[in-house]
Amino acid sequence: MNQNNKLPRTIELLAPAKNLEQGIIAIDHGADAVYIGANEFGARQAAGNSIEDIAELAKYAHKFGARVYVTVNTIVYEHELANAKQLLRRIVKADVDAILVQDMAVVEMMREIASEPEMQGQRMPELHASTQTDNRSVEKATWLTSVGFSRVVLARELSLDEIREVHKAVPHTELEVFVHGALCVSYSGACYASHHCFGRSANRGECAQFCRLAFDLKDSRGDTIRRASHLLSLKDMKQLDRLEDIIEAGATSLKIEGRLKDAAYVKNVVAAYSQQLDEIIEDNPGKYRRSSWGKAEYTFIPNLAKTFNRGFTHYFLDGRRDDISSFDTPKAMGEYVGYVKEIRRGSFNVAGTAMFANGDGLCFFTPDHKLHGFRVNRVENNRLFPLSMPEELKAGMALYRNNDMVFERAMESKTAERKLTLDMTIGVDCGKIVLEAIDETGRKAFATLDEPLQEAQKPQSENIIRQLEKLGNTMFRPGNTRLNGGVASLFIPSSKLAAMRREVIAQIEEQPIGMGGNEDVQKKVYASKENNIVNKRFIEAEKITAANVANHRAEAFYEEHGVRHAAAAFELTDGARSGAKTYGTPHANTPLMTCRYCLRYAMGFCVKRGGKQPIWKEPLFLESADGRQVRLTFNCAKCQMEVYATD
Repeated sequence: MNQNNKLPRTIELLAPAKNLEQGIIAIDHGADAVYIGANEFGARQAAGNSIEDIAELAKYAHKFGARVYVTVNTIVYEHELANAKQLLRRIVKADVDAILVQDMAVVEMMREIASEPEMQGQRMPELHASTQTDNRSVEKATWLTSVGFSRVVLARELSLDEIREVHKAVPHTELEVFVHGALCVSYSGACYASHHCFGRSANRGECAQFCRLAFDLKDSRGDTIRRASHLLSLKDMKQLDRLEDIIEAGATSLKIEGRLKDAAYVKNVVAAYSQQLDEIIEDNPGKYRRSSWGKAEYTFIPNLAKTFNRGFTHYFLDGRRDDISSFDTPKAMGEYVGYVKEIRRGSFNVAGTAMFANGDGLCFFTPDHKLHGFRVNRVENNRLFPLSMPEELKAGMALYRNNDMVFERAMESKTAERKLTLDMTIGVDCGKIVLEAIDETGRKAFATLDEPLQEAQKPQSENIIRQLEKLGNTMFRPGNTRLNGGVASLFIPSSKLAAMRREVIAQIEEQPIGMGGNEDVQKKVYASKENNIVNKRFIEAEKITAANVANHRAEAFYEEHGVRHAAAAFELTDGARSGAKTYGTPHANTPLMTCRYCLRYAMGFCVKRGGKQPIWKEPLFLESADGRQVRLTFNCAKCQMEVYATD
């Protein structure tokens, strides 16, 4: 107990799982939960998985009390409702712990599934409001709580103060906060640029990364202000040094982005954040605890600079900043390793302390801000011989390593092992030798040796402890092993001790770890809609931004919960699907992107915040290399930038 006589607050490290293998890797490296996509209706279409693999992942995660969340967080078209409901049934039977939702039709279908006869006795998953539901306000979080969501995944753009405000308004709602990974320039769920330009909807898991393209910035006179720059591309988020602040602000779950990343990324990032979280908990005894059990031990030292990143930023955690974008490149730069000291024909040396290996990938920026990369073919001390010497490379240029072969090779092997601590007590009770075992989750087991007691010629403590602690390839590591009741003076054959050890381990492994909270979930998430409270303040203030209504069930859900003007899905109102029936309320001139990020501010021309007076004539336009053009509007009243189509 802490000084306020309260139970420790549970904190979760949530990791991405591209597939079953990477989900297991995330759990082994310290994740308390993973999120994974099924084969349909996930916001990363390229990261779909079979229900069988998801069930296998849940089975593995539950060994440690870790959780599995399935992303069903796209909008669902009318003709897909039946398929979506069937998928949801199969996900429920896979014994997962939560489903991430964007389309409110999913909520209605899950409530129906929970009442079906075949689901009676089935553990029902929680419902989490995906960041795709555009969760950037107290009012939105309050409304989502009122309609039954147990968790809200907050927009990446929120500051610490804003997280605190949401937590204060809905103190019993779990808040999931992004702490690491790629950043979308638009509020999630409010980005339609990819669909408009390429027919690939971000709300359908098909984002074409329009924001990573290079653009010319032009004003209304046609003057070019900046050429071929990645003006909408942001750096990656890294909050490793701010985790405690985020937790104190009210976060329940710390989310790592990256369901399309490779296994090395998952290993490195999860290990780094798990170790940091353990340190925070150790420094705050009785205040916090991890939401799952077991501790990972690593064969490597995590280093976030070693895996894919576009440079790092705290984003808006402390308010608006001018260092969040990456105009020069959307690609991974990697870590700074020194500068080019001297070039000879076919080789060069580096001023710095970094060690290099054959096969390393290096890159540099030319004076015109273009990123060039090359592969190191051979290393002799600090002299590097590229496979092909870059003509643009000059003495004095900074070098970055975006592929570290030594680190990558280390990541290819087994890099972590996660085990539960097992305490054992052996003693004599009523003339019998009794072994009691209890693991860190509280599961207990007993084994009895019912044979005549034999006095040993010499103390047996060392042998008894050694035999009991031979836990080998089991999921346990030895904790405290105690000898009571004079058992150390008895002769117990090693084979008998091993048999008792195996018996208690088998008993404990058969006992499920309680995943907890299901009764409350049943009452809250699957309650009848008549019991839900409609938040009038939200309806009046927000009109459900980015509602993305794509079917009659979602439309009915909003209406039944007091929302009369839920926005129709852009995908149904855009020209690409003209003629399709529209659900919800169409809105004219919908922004393709709504961004807290502001290009005017990033370039130093926000007069409101002390910047220079703009030298251009607005409106401004972004024009891509293939001639696509969008218009920028600066909504200073809301302190946001909006991107509009021009055709």
